[in-house]
Amino acid sequence: MAKISVLFCFIILFALGVVDCHRAQEKNGVYELKNGNISAKFTNWGASLVSLIDYINSSSPFGAIVGRVANRIKGAQFTLNGKLHKLVANEGHNTIHGGSRGFSRVVWRVVRHQKEGSHPYIQFSYRSFDGEQGFPGDLVVNVNYMLVGHDTMIVTLKANALNKPSPVNLAQHTYWNLGGHNSGDILSHKIQIFGSHITPVDRQLIPTGKIVPVTRTPYDFLKPHTIGSRIKKLPNGYDINYVLNGGKGSKLRRAAVVHHKKSGRVLELSTTAPGMQFFTSNWNKDFKGKGGYIYKPHAGLCLETQGFPDALNHPNFPSQIVRKGKPYSHSMLIKFSTTSTSA
Repeated sequence: MAKISVLFCFIILFALGVVDCHRAQEKNGVYELKNGNISAKFTNWGASLVSLIDYINSSSPFGAIVGRVANRIKGAQFTLNGKLHKLVANEGHNTIHGGSRGFSRVVWRVVRHQKEGSHPYIQFSYRSFDGEQGFPGDLVVNVNYMLVGHDTMIVTLKANALNKPSPVNLAQHTYWNLGGHNSGDILSHKIQIFGSHITPVDRQLIPTGKIVPVTRTPYDFLKPHTIGSRIKKLPNGYDINYVLNGGKGSKLRRAAVVHHKKSGRVLELSTTAPGMQFFTSNWNKDFKGKGGYIYKPHAGLCLETQGFPDALNHPNFPSQIVRKGKPYSHSMLIKFSTTSTSA
């Protein structure tokens, strides 16, 4: 069976060397997991996935955990139990990914690390203080990455409120390019998304509160299509939350399958989360990456399993409020394989 070569994953993190003053005692580090053909590297800066490779020695930038609330919150505020909470606005008048110093921009503590064995794993922990970026309550967050077999990674995210109710919506913000980091854009990748509805957005990419079907729209990937076959029908590209099929509950459900025909590489994603943000790196400027390679628009794709964006301001969306004794839990299963390049 052909090996998976380089699976490119990255997130742009500005001022990487800045350490959260509240966790200055923790040091940045890089930690590796190995199991057969698969090797993964992580850093405790943002509990981030650094690279996912096989025997070929290649790495790539970061793919972090975002929170306390991933995605966007309109007006950088929400009301909980009759109290208005004002947050740090870091995208115009709105908050995105927990604010200017969200969970992707702090140093996490490494709780456990088993590099090799039948189920190598690493567990990160972060204690978010009451009022951090405007969010209420002390919160303990744990992220566990585990390699299973020679082709699967399981990501488990948990959070416990210690004293006050608080919103929690964590996402793993990796960007993927199955062709490799210097292979160009992801428009030739074929994707199938197991979500028959989306939460449409306004011009600021804030959900309107509606839930609409994808049929007869450019968002319809219920059957596999290349990303480039429909992207020009949208103003900038894909940046939308899919309502995943499978109903309510915490069971694992299929979210997406991505196939890169030229290399034959396949990524299959399952999750317990109700939604998934599909994003095609619609940035309007170039970024300098590994080896000086310039990442242009659509250089990678994101599959961020999550609660619905701006759920705090839409009572018809699934609640993201976590209370003491009722913890937050979210799991992802990512499986890699290869097919014939003629498939």
